[in-house]
Amino acid sequence: MSFKGRDIVSIRDFNRDEVEHVLNVARLMEPLTMGGSKMLDGKVLSNIFFEPSTRTRLSFESAILKLGGNYISIPESQVSSVVKGENLVDTIRVLENYADVIVLRHFLEGAARLASEVAVVPVINAGSGGGEHPTQAMLDLYTMERELGTIDGLSVALVGDLKYGRTVHSLAYALSLYDTTLYLVSPKTLEMRREIVNDVSNEVTVVETNEVGDVIPNVDVLYVTRIQKERFPDQEEYEKIKGVYRISSNTLQNAKSNLIVLHPLPRVDEVTSDVDYTPHARYFKETWYGLVTRMALLCLVLGAIE
Repeated sequence: MSFKGRDIVSIRDFNRDEVEHVLNVARLMEPLTMGGSKMLDGKVLSNIFFEPSTRTRLSFESAILKLGGNYISIPESQVSSVVKGENLVDTIRVLENYADVIVLRHFLEGAARLASEVAVVPVINAGSGGGEHPTQAMLDLYTMERELGTIDGLSVALVGDLKYGRTVHSLAYALSLYDTTLYLVSPKTLEMRREIVNDVSNEVTVVETNEVGDVIPNVDVLYVTRIQKERFPDQEEYEKIKGVYRISSNTLQNAKSNLIVLHPLPRVDEVTSDVDYTPHARYFKETWYGLVTRMALLCLVLGAIE
């Protein structure tokens, strides 16, 4: 299969074989994080971020550098011509002349899809409003596979803001490609979007609950997300619901010995720092897995690897 020139907009655009190909290539990237490579020598990545980012933006920049390429970056819209009124389409049409691949984060759902329809170079969705974050889902899968040895057969709990959290939307679809059981844990007002639940339920077993304590003894992966303050239309509602789930070392007392706790980060107060020192914590190691996964995606869409 060839990924050359392909856009990475939605995890739903990929079948299981394609996702597993990405994970296999990510494994090949691991030794290159130390010694580097010239596989993408002369290639330029353009990062365009209309929302704040630490891990996604820097991991893509690190990925292209470790592969011998370079990057140009708009780290926030305030320093671009957007403040002068330039629209997204015009921005993309300009930047495609400077770069071989565009990585876009935008506050509007559908922005990455629009950009991919306009651009002549590959577009990678680095988060599109409350919609999807496909590369995060891929690195989440890679973390599970590397840490637990498999994805098939896992029980995974998605915990927190399942309504606005784009990472869990992509991850639910990604896990539905495998033989998994999904536990969806959220407050009533932040439950997973019904269309996602309906789609995923056609492929895997889905259990919805509001009680995180009930699922911890049953799961292999606890995927915790923060409450998305910036996406709440009513900040009073956010104040009422923030801190509804707080995972601590005490919370994990009845967990399986091999349970891993993941988090797309940043965290606020939903995972306490004492969890960092338990054998369950994998969220910081997950950021390294994110680097090699994004190295793999860049090699694939830029044609360095078939």
